[in-house]
Parts: sequence; C-alpha cells; structure tokens
Amino acid sequence: MATLFIFLVLIGFLLLGIPIAVAMGLTAVIGFVVLGDAATLNIVGQRIYASTTAFPLLAIPFFILAGNLMNTGGMTERIFNVAHTLVGHLKGGLGHVNIVGSMIFAGMSGSALADAMGLGAVEVKAMTEKGYQRPFAAAVSAASATIGPVIPPSVPLVIFGSMTGVSVGALFLGGLIPGLLLGAAMMVTVAVIARRRNYPCEPRATLADATRHLANGLLALLTPGIIMGGILGGFFTPTEASVVACLYALFLGKAVYRELQWSDLPKILLDTANQTAQVMWIVAAAGLFGWLLIFLRVPDALIEGLTALSANKWVVLALINVILLILGCFMEGIAVILLTVPIFMPIILKMGIDPVHFGVVMTLNLMLGLLTPPVGMVLYAMSSIAKVSIFALTRELVPFFLAVLAVLILITFVPPLVVWLPGLVMGR
Repeated sequence: MATLFIFLVLIGFLLLGIPIAVAMGLTAVIGFVVLGDAATLNIVGQRIYASTTAFPLLAIPFFILAGNLMNTGGMTERIFNVAHTLVGHLKGGLGHVNIVGSMIFAGMSGSALADAMGLGAVEVKAMTEKGYQRPFAAAVSAASATIGPVIPPSVPLVIFGSMTGVSVGALFLGGLIPGLLLGAAMMVTVAVIARRRNYPCEPRATLADATRHLANGLLALLTPGIIMGGILGGFFTPTEASVVACLYALFLGKAVYRELQWSDLPKILLDTANQTAQVMWIVAAAGLFGWLLIFLRVPDALIEGLTALSANKWVVLALINVILLILGCFMEGIAVILLTVPIFMPIILKMGIDPVHFGVVMTLNLMLGLLTPPVGMVLYAMSSIAKVSIFALTRELVPFFLAVLAVLILITFVPPLVVWLPGLVMGR
C-alpha cells in the first residue's frame, strides 16, 4: 500500500507538470514523512550529495563540453562534408549523409541532444534547400541523433557503469555494434522512403573533392580513435578520456580550424553548466528516490513478481523492455536509468544476464523515449530547430521508431551482438 501511494504521488506531480527532478525529490521526502520515519530526513542532504559524487560521473560535464566545443569549433561542418563524400550519391543522399554524419559525431560527444542541436541545424538546412520536405529532414535528424548515446562514448552508459560497477570500457565496446546496426536500419528506412517519394541523390564526389574533404576532416575523424584507443590501451580512464576529448576539440577549433574564438568560451561554458546542472539535479533526486524504494523493499518485491511470472530470462528481458518503453515515454532517459537500475539489476544478476548486455539494451531502449511525446527532448529540440510542428514531426518519425525498435528486439535476443566485442578485446 505504501509503495502504491508513493508512485501515485510521483505520477500526480508529473501530471501537474512539475519537473521530474523536483517530483522525485518531493515524493521521497513525503514518503519518509508518511512512513513515520521523519528522522531519516536529517540525512537527506547527505544522500543527495552522495548520489552525485561517483568519480565516473565527472565524465558527464566533460563530454557535454566536448560536444559544445565541437559544434562551435568547425568540426560539425567538416564531419558533414566527409559523410557527404561517402554516401551523398545514394538515393535520398542527404538523408544518408545525415545518418552517417551522426554516427561519426556519436563517437565524439556521447550526447543525443548535442548531436541534434549541432549537426541537426546543418543537416535540416542542407536537406530543405535540396527539396526534401522539412518534417522529413527534421525526422531523419532527430532519429539519427539517438545513435549518439549508443556508439561510444556515451553519457547514459557512464551513468549505468557508475551505478553498477560494470566496466565503462566494456559498456562502450558493447554499444559499438548495436550503434552501427542502428545506423544501417535508419539508412534502409531512408532508402525506402526516398524511392517512394523520389528524393534526389547528390552527384558522386570527384576524387579531388573527396580528397579535400577527407583531408579537412581527418583530424576530427581521429577523435573516436583517440578516445577509445586511450581507454582500451590503458592510457586513461573513460572519465579522463572525456577531458582529453575537450582538450582535443579546443585545440582543433582554436589552433587548427581557427573557427573557435576565446570570446565564444563564456557561452560554451555557460551552456555546458546549464546542461550539466539539469542532468546532475536529476541524478541527485533519483538517488534519494531510489533510496526510498530500497527502504520499501521494492526491488525484492519486483524480483519475486517477475520470477513468479516466468523463470525464463528471455521473457523477463522482454517484460523489462516493455516497462522501460512505457517509462521512457513519460520520463527523461537518465532519470529512468537512475530510478530502475537499482530495481532491475538484482533481477538481471539472478537470471544470469550479462550486465553489459543489459546496460546497452537499456540505453538503446530509452533512446526511443527521446523521440516520443510528452517528454522527448530530441523531439522538442528538433521541432524548434527545424520550425515544424510536433504532430508533423512525430508522424514522420514513425518509420524510424519502428527501425530502432527492430534493432532493440534484435540485440535483446541475440546477446553476442553486444557482448562479443568486449569479450574479444577485454577477455571478459
């Protein structure tokens, strides 16, 4: 009864439009008061602080900063030009360029929102100028941005690793093949729509143009290799890699491309601080709410409930996916991770499911929530950037949503697609 009351309070706050972080924090405080354990409120501040002090969480502001530096320092346009050289000649060429560009950028920023707000603006402008319908251009840009947190580096995977103690390096490697599958599925979707609507293809790049664009973008393209090579080579941790990504982006933007000015830094730092504060406020509130759930023994009850439904781990994984899909429609993805990981991890471990597999499945699952109302951040960001209605954008996103869902089902029931590469490289 107490658990039902707590969740009803949380849902009520969300329906009133209260921000998710405030809703979770208030619900936790109310819960402890109602349970007659008001003395626990004396250490609420300590619990909130403790939720935000895990060392791997330091990677979050630095990866956000790296993405903002790349968007301002000229790397975004060069990535777009390289992608244009590679796939622009295919049917619906700029749609493919959009996706490949996002896949490359995903190896640098780890953030769907950074991808949408950086590459998205460039991509939508280029596509509409070539005769693509604006809602379609926005839909491709929004969908391709969700590849960002799956292909390493990834902010959600950093948070998952910090909560569970699972190797962030292994999680990063685990996300690589699913991220490539996501890109391939979206490119197939673009090809089908492009043939149906007779969208144009770009002229095949000449050798001179291809050489020029690849040379201009080479240093930017080295970023994913530097990040993952340094992590796997033992030169730095994932957290330290985020700092290296910032320094490298600053060096390229200022010293090499000369498009980043010192006067740009205050705005970049302020934007980074705002985005980091939003994420970390959710982390802090979710930590407090998760503490209440553990106090109520919700994880134990859920374990008993799910295992009573089925002892088959595939059925349990399917049920968890459904729960995550529903939650992702109404809550921000990082909040869902923070809320549900303490609940689901004991079930995962009891069922013998590889936590690396589950972490990547969960992250990909929650990317769908970024594309759906009422709280899809990428959906609203792209609607604003492209100046299209939420309804028109959502309608165009349906085929891409189904493509992402197909990849989610595939990696859920074929674990080697996730765990093979970490096993090969790290000997897990």
